[in-house]
Amino acid sequence: MQNTSSRRQLQALQFPHGVPRLWCPALTHFLAAKEPDAKRIRAHLDHLSPFVKGILVPGSTGEGWEMNDEDIRTLLAIVLDVAHELGVHVLVGVLKTKTEEVLACLDSMEDFRTHPAFVGVTICPPKGSELTQASIQLKVSRVLGRGWPTALYQLPQVTQNEMTAETIAALAKEFPNFILFKDTSGADKVAMSGLDFDGVFMVRGSEKGGYATWHRKAGGPYDGFLLSTTNVFSRQLDELLNLIDVGHFDAAEAISEKLELVVEQAFSIVSEFSAGNAFANSNKVLDHCMAYGDRALQVAPPLLYSGTQLPMNFIENAVKLLQQYSLMPTHGYY
Repeated sequence: MQNTSSRRQLQALQFPHGVPRLWCPALTHFLAAKEPDAKRIRAHLDHLSPFVKGILVPGSTGEGWEMNDEDIRTLLAIVLDVAHELGVHVLVGVLKTKTEEVLACLDSMEDFRTHPAFVGVTICPPKGSELTQASIQLKVSRVLGRGWPTALYQLPQVTQNEMTAETIAALAKEFPNFILFKDTSGADKVAMSGLDFDGVFMVRGSEKGGYATWHRKAGGPYDGFLLSTTNVFSRQLDELLNLIDVGHFDAAEAISEKLELVVEQAFSIVSEFSAGNAFANSNKVLDHCMAYGDRALQVAPPLLYSGTQLPMNFIENAVKLLQQYSLMPTHGYY
């Protein structure tokens, strides 16, 4: 009970207006390889901010797995100030595959910890299909023991393992600074387990299985969403949640079904591309269309962290897709 109270107090301190229920693992826009485009990033965050009050930077969709500690610092120097101006909270992604790397990254970011937009860090379990739950719990405990407000990220596509509901519950009981849990596995075993997680805020990160039925107010097990496609469809997802609030479940389901169809087809556009990852690539393609509207085919496609440019035919296919579902804007936000 004491840890639950302490966690609630920390959540209230970090989020005076409540923990946001719609989060975005924000894209990283680049001018050249490893060189963030500050102007473009600002425009994107400004576009999201009416609907999104929490961002993860850098997440998988922001190409965080490819960045070193200095890359992350460079990006945060841009994002934190912009986010503060816009009233958006920032969880810093410390996406490393080894515990020692996570701890070293925390040390390198100590000066960001007092920034008013900073609300915590996001970590994954260490990588390895051979790791036992006891080993995972021990390694994650070393990071949580540092006392930083922390979100745990279930990402078996990268870590090759999953934290069980029992492991998450044990960590929640021991560490009141464990404030949020994101599950992108698509299996939802933790949230569906029925165990008590002592007030940890639960967000779904999977794009599979729709959106409308997963929120608690619709009878689901999650408090909110942290979705890659919030980069593109923040307004629609916010509308969906607002409809659920007032019990208009059929209207929310209609939005959910439409978005699921678009997202599935958007991922298929980039599925054979070898550079980067599908979350970043598909959302960069769609975001390009949203940013430039009718000019999308006249502007060079976006760059990845490596400097690789996405092909123009991806943009052409995305324009057709968005037009098919009446989601293509005439005037972009940039």
